[in-house]
Amino acid sequence: MGEKCSWRASVNFIRLHVTGEGQTEQAFVKDLLADYLSQFHVFTDARCVLTSKDNKAAREYRGGLINYQKARQDIVSWMKEDNHPECRFTTMFDLYALPDDFPGYQDAQRQTNPYVKTRILEEAMAKDINDWRFIPYLQLHEFEAFIFADPKKLNWEYLEHDEPIAKLVAIALSQDPELINEGPETAPSKRILTHIPEYDKVVGGGMTVQKIGLETLRVKCPHFDAWVRSLESLTNATNKNLNETLWRF
Repeated sequence: MGEKCSWRASVNFIRLHVTGEGQTEQAFVKDLLADYLSQFHVFTDARCVLTSKDNKAAREYRGGLINYQKARQDIVSWMKEDNHPECRFTTMFDLYALPDDFPGYQDAQRQTNPYVKTRILEEAMAKDINDWRFIPYLQLHEFEAFIFADPKKLNWEYLEHDEPIAKLVAIALSQDPELINEGPETAPSKRILTHIPEYDKVVGGGMTVQKIGLETLRVKCPHFDAWVRSLESLTNATNKNLNETLWRF
C-alpha cells in the first residue's frame, strides 16, 4: 500500500464507485446507500462486476462473481478510468460461493469464525489490488442475510405467506443475520427458498431490504455497519483509519 496509505484526504467531497456482485447489490447501493451517504458528501454510483465481453459485438456482460481475476481486472480498469484523488472504490461481493481464486481463499477456509474469515479475505484483496483508494467489502454471507434482520418485511412482497414468514422470523430470533452460514442448503437465500419457493432476489429481496431500512440493517449486521461507517468518514479519514474501522468485525 506504500506511503500513500497515510495520505489524508483534503477534498470536500468523495466520488465513490461500488462494484456489486449483481443487479440486487447494484440496486441496493443506488436506491438505499447512495442517498444516505450523500449527507456525508460522498456521492455514490454502482455497477455490476464484469463477467465477460463480446469484442466483436462490443458488448459487456455484467453480474455474478465467478472468477476473481476478471473481477480484479474490472475494478482496476475502473480505477484507471477515474484516476482522481477524490475517488474511492469499494465492492459488495457475497462471501457465499466465493471463487477459489480469490486472494487469501485457502487461509480463510481454515477459519471457523466468519468475521475472521472475512477479514483475511478483505485484507488479502486490498493487498492484491494495491491502491490506497480501494476499500474491500464482502457481505456476510450473502445479500439475503439482510432479510433476516427483519423477515416480517417479506410480507410486503409475499402476501398470504404468514406461516412461512413466521418460520423465518423464528430463525432470525435464534441467530444473528451475519452468522447464518454459507452451507449449500442452509445459507440465508436457501432458507428463504425452503419456505417461500417463489422468492426472487432481485424483486422480492430488494424490496424487502428497502422496507427493512438502513438503520435496522446496521444494528443487526455489525460488519455491514462497520463498512458504512468507513464510507461515512471518507472525506476526513486516512486510509489506515478506514481499514481499522472496517476490520473491527
